[in-house]
Amino acid sequence: MPPTPSSNPKDVSPVDLLVVAAHPDDAEIGAGGTVARWAAEGRRVGYLLVTSGEKGTDDPAADPRELARTREAEQRAAARVLGVAEVVFLRYPDQGVEDTPELRREIVRWLRAFRPEVVLTSDPYRRYLWHRDHRMVGQVVLDA
Repeated sequence: MPPTPSSNPKDVSPVDLLVVAAHPDDAEIGAGGTVARWAAEGRRVGYLLVTSGEKGTDDPAADPRELARTREAEQRAAARVLGVAEVVFLRYPDQGVEDTPELRREIVRWLRAFRPEVVLTSDPYRRYLWHRDHRMVGQVVLDA
């Protein structure tokens, strides 16, 4: 059974720029300057986060559900600072993103809802030691 996203595609408005990222904070790390500039120019920016980052800690005692809530709240706050209009979490498992037909369909569904002029995501072909989730998200978005 697929996870339950934080929003419904019918509830979002079109954006000029959509950033599709694996985890909370990836959008700011990879495209924060671009996002801030586009938003400052009056363009609508949206974020589509594939996971909620529930494993993004070195603390083995951390509760994944609580961490997901915290990271989603932090992501929404950061997005507000940059002027991002829409933030959606798909809530797929952190450290478990796979290039599947299910995820591809979900990404397509959201692309159709947001109707962006430009999509920014991870480059699945760069040779770097990034998290596997980043490569998978980049590949799924490319295929979508």
